[in-house]
Amino acid sequence: MMDEPAAGPLVDGHGRRIDYLRVSVTDRCDLRCSYCLPKDFKGFETPANWLRYEEMARLVQLFVELGVSKVRLTGGEPLLRRGLAGLAGVIAAMPGLRDLSVSTNGTQLARHARALRAAGVDRLNISLDTLDAAAFSQITGRDCLDSVLAGLAAARDAGFAPIKLNSVVHAETPEAEVRRLLDYAVEQGFVLRLIEPMPMGSCGRGHAHTDLNAMGARLAAGAGLVPSVGGTGAGPARYWTTGRGTPVLGVITPMSRHFCAACNRVRLGVDGTLYLCLGQEDQVPLGRMLRAGADDAALIRAIRAGIAAKPERHDFVARPERIVRFMAQTGG
Repeated sequence: MMDEPAAGPLVDGHGRRIDYLRVSVTDRCDLRCSYCLPKDFKGFETPANWLRYEEMARLVQLFVELGVSKVRLTGGEPLLRRGLAGLAGVIAAMPGLRDLSVSTNGTQLARHARALRAAGVDRLNISLDTLDAAAFSQITGRDCLDSVLAGLAAARDAGFAPIKLNSVVHAETPEAEVRRLLDYAVEQGFVLRLIEPMPMGSCGRGHAHTDLNAMGARLAAGAGLVPSVGGTGAGPARYWTTGRGTPVLGVITPMSRHFCAACNRVRLGVDGTLYLCLGQEDQVPLGRMLRAGADDAALIRAIRAGIAAKPERHDFVARPERIVRFMAQTGG
Protein backbone atom coordinates (compact mmCIF):
# COMPACT_ATOMS: atom_id res chain seq x y z
CA MET A 1 0.00 0.00 0.00
CA MET A 2 2.78 2.45 0.90
CA ASP A 3 5.02 4.13 -1.65
CA GLU A 4 8.01 3.95 0.66
CA PRO A 5 8.80 1.62 3.57
CA ALA A 6 8.02 2.61 7.13
CA ALA A 7 11.30 3.38 8.89
CA GLY A 8 10.69 2.10 12.40
CA PRO A 9 7.95 2.71 14.95
CA LEU A 10 6.37 6.03 15.86
CA VAL A 11 8.37 7.67 18.65
CA ASP A 12 7.77 11.27 19.69
CA GLY A 13 10.33 13.90 20.63
CA HIS A 14 10.14 12.84 24.29
CA GLY A 15 10.97 9.19 23.68
CA ARG A 16 7.41 7.89 24.00
CA ARG A 17 6.37 5.16 21.58
CA ILE A 18 2.95 5.91 20.07
CA ASP A 19 1.11 2.64 19.49
CA TYR A 20 -2.53 3.58 20.20
CA LEU A 21 -4.90 5.42 17.87
CA ARG A 22 -8.42 6.58 18.73
CA VAL A 23 -10.65 7.20 15.72
CA SER A 24 -13.80 9.33 15.93
CA VAL A 25 -16.36 8.15 13.37
CA THR A 26 -18.78 10.97 14.23
CA ASP A 27 -18.93 14.00 16.49
CA ARG A 28 -22.71 13.58 16.94
CA CYS A 29 -24.21 12.17 20.11
CA ASP A 30 -27.73 11.35 21.24
CA LEU A 31 -26.94 12.47 24.80
CA ARG A 32 -25.93 15.85 26.19
CA CYS A 33 -23.85 14.95 29.22
CA SER A 34 -23.35 18.07 31.29
CA TYR A 35 -19.54 17.80 31.31
CA CYS A 36 -19.27 17.14 27.56
CA LEU A 37 -21.70 19.09 25.36
CA PRO A 38 -24.03 22.07 25.94
CA LYS A 39 -27.69 21.17 25.53
CA ASP A 40 -28.12 23.65 22.66
CA PHE A 41 -24.81 22.88 20.92
CA LYS A 42 -25.06 23.04 17.12
CA GLY A 43 -21.43 23.38 16.07
CA PHE A 44 -21.03 19.88 14.70
CA GLU A 45 -18.84 19.07 11.71
CA THR A 46 -20.62 19.17 8.35
CA PRO A 47 -21.26 15.54 7.29
CA ALA A 48 -19.66 16.25 3.90
CA ASN A 49 -16.39 16.75 5.79
CA TRP A 50 -16.64 13.43 7.62
CA LEU A 51 -14.14 10.94 6.31
CA ARG A 52 -15.76 8.06 4.48
CA TYR A 53 -15.10 4.68 6.02
CA GLU A 54 -12.69 3.74 3.25
CA GLU A 55 -10.75 6.96 3.93
CA MET A 56 -10.64 6.18 7.65
CA ALA A 57 -9.47 2.65 6.91
CA ARG A 58 -6.70 3.97 4.66
CA LEU A 59 -5.36 6.23 7.41
CA VAL A 60 -5.70 3.55 10.09
CA GLN A 61 -3.83 1.13 7.84
CA LEU A 62 -0.92 3.57 7.63
CA PHE A 63 -0.81 3.92 11.40
CA VAL A 64 -0.88 0.14 11.86
CA GLU A 65 1.94 -0.27 9.34
CA LEU A 66 3.85 2.31 11.39
CA GLY A 67 3.53 0.20 14.55
CA VAL A 68 0.18 1.16 16.04
CA SER A 69 -1.27 -2.03 17.56
CA LYS A 70 -4.33 -0.69 19.39
CA VAL A 71 -7.26 1.12 17.80
CA ARG A 72 -10.41 2.41 19.47
CA LEU A 73 -13.48 3.54 17.53
CA THR A 74 -15.21 6.37 19.29
CA GLY A 75 -17.21 9.58 18.84
CA GLY A 76 -19.46 11.38 19.79
CA GLU A 77 -21.53 8.24 19.84
CA PRO A 78 -20.06 5.90 17.21
CA LEU A 79 -23.13 3.65 16.96
CA LEU A 80 -25.14 6.56 15.54
CA ARG A 81 -23.19 6.20 12.28
CA ARG A 82 -24.48 3.42 10.07
CA GLY A 83 -22.26 0.52 9.14
CA LEU A 84 -19.80 0.76 12.02
CA ALA A 85 -19.43 -3.01 12.21
CA GLY A 86 -18.26 -3.03 8.59
CA LEU A 87 -15.47 -0.57 9.35
CA ALA A 88 -14.59 -2.57 12.45
CA GLY A 89 -14.26 -5.72 10.37
CA VAL A 90 -11.86 -4.06 7.93
CA ILE A 91 -9.68 -2.72 10.75
CA ALA A 92 -9.77 -5.97 12.74
CA ALA A 93 -8.31 -7.81 9.74
CA MET A 94 -5.25 -5.55 9.44
CA PRO A 95 -2.02 -7.48 10.07
CA GLY A 96 -0.25 -6.16 13.16
CA LEU A 97 -3.36 -4.95 14.97
CA ARG A 98 -3.64 -6.63 18.36
CA ASP A 99 -6.57 -4.85 19.98
CA LEU A 100 -9.73 -3.23 18.58
CA SER A 101 -12.22 -1.62 20.94
CA VAL A 102 -15.25 0.66 20.86
CA SER A 103 -16.33 3.41 23.26
CA THR A 104 -20.08 3.94 23.46
CA ASN A 105 -22.72 5.49 25.69
CA GLY A 106 -24.68 2.25 25.36
CA THR A 107 -28.00 3.65 24.18
CA GLN A 108 -27.81 1.81 20.82
CA LEU A 109 -25.73 -1.13 21.98
CA ALA A 110 -28.49 -3.71 22.40
CA ARG A 111 -29.02 -3.67 18.61
CA HIS A 112 -25.35 -3.75 17.66
CA ALA A 113 -23.44 -5.79 20.25
CA ARG A 114 -23.47 -9.10 18.36
CA ALA A 115 -22.50 -7.49 15.04
CA LEU A 116 -19.57 -5.70 16.66
CA ARG A 117 -18.37 -8.90 18.27
CA ALA A 118 -18.69 -10.82 15.01
CA ALA A 119 -16.72 -8.08 13.23
CA GLY A 120 -13.73 -8.60 15.51
CA VAL A 121 -14.14 -5.92 18.17
CA ASP A 122 -12.30 -7.19 21.26
CA ARG A 123 -13.51 -4.88 24.01
CA LEU A 124 -16.11 -2.27 24.90
CA ASN A 125 -15.94 0.81 27.12
CA ILE A 126 -19.42 1.95 28.10
CA SER A 127 -20.20 5.28 29.77
CA LEU A 128 -22.31 5.02 32.92
CA ASP A 129 -22.26 7.77 35.54
CA THR A 130 -25.13 6.66 37.76
CA LEU A 131 -27.71 3.93 38.35
CA ASP A 132 -30.32 6.44 39.50
CA ALA A 133 -32.78 7.13 36.67
CA ALA A 134 -33.51 10.71 37.73
CA ALA A 135 -29.82 11.54 38.11
CA PHE A 136 -29.10 9.87 34.77
CA SER A 137 -31.67 12.09 33.05
CA GLN A 138 -30.23 15.18 34.69
CA ILE A 139 -26.67 14.34 33.64
CA THR A 140 -27.39 13.19 30.09
CA GLY A 141 -30.53 15.12 29.16
CA ARG A 142 -32.42 11.90 28.34
CA ASP A 143 -34.45 9.35 30.25
CA CYS A 144 -32.82 6.25 28.78
CA LEU A 145 -30.98 4.46 31.58
CA ASP A 146 -32.94 1.27 30.81
CA SER A 147 -31.59 1.30 27.24
CA VAL A 148 -28.01 1.53 28.50
CA LEU A 149 -28.52 -1.31 30.97
CA ALA A 150 -30.06 -3.40 28.18
CA GLY A 151 -27.01 -2.63 26.05
CA LEU A 152 -24.73 -3.82 28.82
CA ALA A 153 -26.65 -7.08 29.10
CA ALA A 154 -26.49 -7.57 25.33
CA ALA A 155 -22.74 -6.93 25.31
CA ARG A 156 -22.16 -9.54 27.99
CA ASP A 157 -24.41 -12.03 26.14
CA ALA A 158 -22.41 -11.37 22.95
CA GLY A 159 -19.26 -12.49 24.72
CA PHE A 160 -17.47 -9.21 25.40
CA ALA A 161 -15.06 -9.44 28.32
CA PRO A 162 -13.88 -7.46 30.06
CA ILE A 163 -16.55 -4.78 29.82
CA LYS A 164 -15.35 -1.49 31.27
CA LEU A 165 -17.74 1.06 32.72
CA ASN A 166 -16.43 4.62 32.41
CA SER A 167 -17.87 6.95 35.04
CA VAL A 168 -17.04 10.65 35.18
CA VAL A 169 -16.80 11.67 38.84
CA HIS A 170 -16.53 15.34 39.84
CA ALA A 171 -16.58 17.30 43.07
CA GLU A 172 -20.39 17.21 43.36
CA THR A 173 -20.81 13.49 42.64
CA PRO A 174 -22.13 11.69 45.76
CA GLU A 175 -19.64 9.06 46.85
CA ALA A 176 -22.56 6.84 47.84
CA GLU A 177 -23.62 6.73 44.19
CA VAL A 178 -20.11 5.76 43.11
CA ARG A 179 -20.17 2.99 45.71
CA ARG A 180 -23.46 1.80 44.22
CA LEU A 181 -21.84 1.65 40.79
CA LEU A 182 -18.95 -0.36 42.22
CA ASP A 183 -21.33 -2.85 43.83
CA TYR A 184 -23.11 -3.18 40.47
CA ALA A 185 -19.84 -3.73 38.61
CA VAL A 186 -18.76 -6.44 41.07
CA GLU A 187 -22.16 -8.15 40.79
CA GLN A 188 -22.14 -8.08 36.98
CA GLY A 189 -18.47 -8.88 36.46
CA PHE A 190 -17.64 -5.49 34.93
CA VAL A 191 -14.67 -3.20 35.56
CA LEU A 192 -15.55 0.26 36.90
CA ARG A 193 -13.22 3.12 35.97
CA LEU A 194 -13.63 6.51 37.63
CA ILE A 195 -12.52 9.47 35.50
CA GLU A 196 -11.76 13.04 36.53
CA PRO A 197 -13.41 15.60 34.20
CA MET A 198 -11.09 17.65 32.02
CA PRO A 199 -11.58 21.39 31.35
CA MET A 200 -12.40 21.00 27.66
CA GLY A 201 -14.85 23.66 26.54
CA SER A 202 -17.21 25.53 28.86
CA CYS A 203 -18.90 22.30 29.95
CA GLY A 204 -15.70 20.67 31.11
CA ARG A 205 -14.65 23.78 33.00
CA GLY A 206 -18.04 23.82 34.76
CA HIS A 207 -17.23 20.67 36.76
CA ALA A 208 -14.47 20.85 39.35
CA HIS A 209 -12.51 17.64 39.73
CA THR A 210 -12.04 15.76 42.97
CA ASP A 211 -8.98 13.66 43.77
CA LEU A 212 -10.03 10.20 42.69
CA ASN A 213 -6.87 8.58 44.04
CA ALA A 214 -8.21 9.06 47.56
CA MET A 215 -11.78 8.10 46.67
CA GLY A 216 -10.62 5.01 44.82
CA ALA A 217 -8.57 3.88 47.80
CA ARG A 218 -11.56 4.31 50.15
CA LEU A 219 -13.92 2.41 47.86
CA ALA A 220 -11.39 -0.35 47.25
CA ALA A 221 -10.79 -0.84 50.97
CA GLY A 222 -14.53 -1.08 51.58
CA ALA A 223 -14.87 -3.71 48.87
CA GLY A 224 -11.85 -5.74 49.99
CA LEU A 225 -9.81 -4.96 46.87
CA VAL A 226 -6.04 -4.64 46.71
CA PRO A 227 -3.82 -2.38 44.55
CA SER A 228 -2.71 -3.94 41.30
CA VAL A 229 0.94 -4.94 41.19
CA GLY A 230 2.55 -4.35 37.82
CA GLY A 231 -0.53 -2.78 36.24
CA THR A 232 -3.30 -4.31 34.13
CA GLY A 233 -2.70 -2.69 30.78
CA ALA A 234 -0.87 0.04 28.92
CA GLY A 235 -3.49 2.72 29.53
CA PRO A 236 -3.60 5.51 32.12
CA ALA A 237 -5.83 3.76 34.67
CA ARG A 238 -4.50 2.52 38.01
CA TYR A 239 -6.42 -0.48 39.29
CA TRP A 240 -7.48 -2.36 42.38
CA THR A 241 -8.08 -6.07 41.98
CA THR A 242 -9.53 -9.11 43.68
CA GLY A 243 -7.23 -11.45 45.51
CA ARG A 244 -6.99 -13.45 42.28
CA GLY A 245 -5.67 -10.41 40.39
CA THR A 246 -8.85 -9.62 38.45
CA PRO A 247 -9.22 -5.83 37.94
CA VAL A 248 -12.43 -4.44 39.41
CA LEU A 249 -11.89 -0.72 40.07
CA GLY A 250 -9.68 1.82 38.32
CA VAL A 251 -9.09 5.55 38.41
CA ILE A 252 -8.03 7.84 35.55
CA THR A 253 -6.69 11.07 37.00
CA PRO A 254 -5.59 13.58 34.33
CA MET A 255 -5.98 16.45 36.79
CA SER A 256 -4.79 15.28 40.21
CA ARG A 257 -2.03 12.94 38.99
CA HIS A 258 -1.43 13.25 35.27
CA PHE A 259 0.07 10.43 33.22
CA CYS A 260 1.57 12.45 30.36
CA ALA A 261 5.03 10.91 30.72
CA ALA A 262 3.60 7.55 29.65
CA CYS A 263 1.20 8.84 26.97
CA ASN A 264 1.12 6.42 24.03
CA ARG A 265 -1.85 7.72 22.01
CA VAL A 266 -3.10 10.17 19.45
CA ARG A 267 -6.61 10.86 18.14
CA LEU A 268 -8.06 11.10 14.66
CA GLY A 269 -11.11 13.37 14.39
CA VAL A 270 -14.07 12.58 12.16
CA ASP A 271 -12.71 14.98 9.51
CA GLY A 272 -9.28 13.35 9.58
CA THR A 273 -7.60 15.91 11.84
CA LEU A 274 -4.88 14.24 13.87
CA TYR A 275 -4.96 15.60 17.44
CA LEU A 276 -1.67 15.07 19.22
CA CYS A 277 -2.80 15.97 22.77
CA LEU A 278 -6.18 16.54 24.40
CA GLY A 279 -4.83 19.52 26.31
CA GLN A 280 -3.05 21.29 23.45
CA GLU A 281 -4.01 22.58 20.00
CA ASP A 282 -1.26 20.76 18.06
CA GLN A 283 -2.83 18.96 15.09
CA VAL A 284 -2.16 17.63 11.59
CA PRO A 285 -4.78 17.97 8.80
CA LEU A 286 -4.49 14.41 7.45
CA GLY A 287 -8.06 14.43 6.15
CA ARG A 288 -7.50 17.56 4.07
CA MET A 289 -4.26 16.15 2.74
CA LEU A 290 -5.90 12.85 1.80
CA ARG A 291 -8.74 14.57 -0.06
CA ALA A 292 -6.28 16.86 -1.82
CA GLY A 293 -4.66 13.77 -3.36
CA ALA A 294 -1.73 13.10 -1.02
CA ASP A 295 -0.17 9.70 -1.58
CA ASP A 296 0.72 7.35 1.26
CA ALA A 297 4.32 8.53 1.38
CA ALA A 298 3.22 12.14 1.94
CA LEU A 299 0.72 11.08 4.60
CA ILE A 300 3.39 9.05 6.38
CA ARG A 301 5.76 12.03 6.39
CA ALA A 302 3.00 14.20 7.89
CA ILE A 303 2.22 11.57 10.52
CA ARG A 304 5.86 11.24 11.52
CA ALA A 305 6.35 15.01 11.66
CA GLY A 306 3.26 15.37 13.83
CA ILE A 307 4.32 12.63 16.22
CA ALA A 308 7.79 14.16 16.51
CA ALA A 309 6.15 17.42 17.61
CA LYS A 310 3.71 15.83 20.10
CA PRO A 311 3.61 18.07 23.21
CA GLU A 312 5.23 16.81 26.38
CA ARG A 313 2.09 17.32 28.48
CA HIS A 314 -1.26 19.03 28.76
CA ASP A 315 -1.87 22.44 30.33
CA PHE A 316 -5.21 21.61 31.95
CA VAL A 317 -4.06 22.62 35.44
CA ALA A 318 -2.04 25.74 34.63
CA ARG A 319 -4.26 26.97 31.76
CA PRO A 320 -7.72 25.39 32.05
CA GLU A 321 -9.16 27.93 29.61
CA ARG A 322 -6.81 26.89 26.82
CA ILE A 323 -8.97 24.26 25.06
CA VAL A 324 -12.25 25.67 23.77
CA ARG A 325 -13.26 22.63 21.71
CA PHE A 326 -15.56 20.14 23.40
CA MET A 327 -14.59 16.54 24.03
CA ALA A 328 -17.04 15.22 21.41
CA GLN A 329 -15.33 17.36 18.77
CA THR A 330 -11.97 15.71 19.44
CA GLY A 331 -13.10 12.14 19.98
CA GLY A 332 -13.10 10.32 23.29
